[in-house]
Amino acid sequence: MQITLLAIGKTDNKQLQQLIDEYTKRLGFYIKFNLEIIPDIKNSKNLSEAQQKQKEGDLILNKVNTSDVLVLLDENGKQLDSIGFSNYLQKHMNSGIKQLLFVIGGPYGFSEEVYQKAQAKLSLSKMTFSHQMVRLFFIEQLYRGFTILRNEPYHHR
Repeated sequence: MQITLLAIGKTDNKQLQQLIDEYTKRLGFYIKFNLEIIPDIKNSKNLSEAQQKQKEGDLILNKVNTSDVLVLLDENGKQLDSIGFSNYLQKHMNSGIKQLLFVIGGPYGFSEEVYQKAQAKLSLSKMTFSHQMVRLFFIEQLYRGFTILRNEPYHHR
């Protein structure tokens, strides 16, 4: 199985990017992982919220294969603790899917078409985080999940 994290817009904070790179490297010891960035929509200031969500949604859906399990990182999604998330990962690995595709949407969330295509929604918190920080938090949680599955000492119970 491969895990892909799809996100809108590049990370422009160098320190954040260094941490993202560090956890991405660590994650590579456990599973094939890919962070894929969809470039920001050009002239988004001239678009309504609905138009921006639609354009971003089209770009997201172009990256989704029919065999992918699409999981949206959404504030209204199901919340899991780290152990629950590790079990969630294990369940998908056991199911024999090719790719587990997690998506961080743009500033206004997802288009209706993306919601309809998704198999699940997960929330990292009820708090609001910047989209760039969510990348780091999520990749760290993926890493933590795999260390839990391997009974390694990274996560303290």
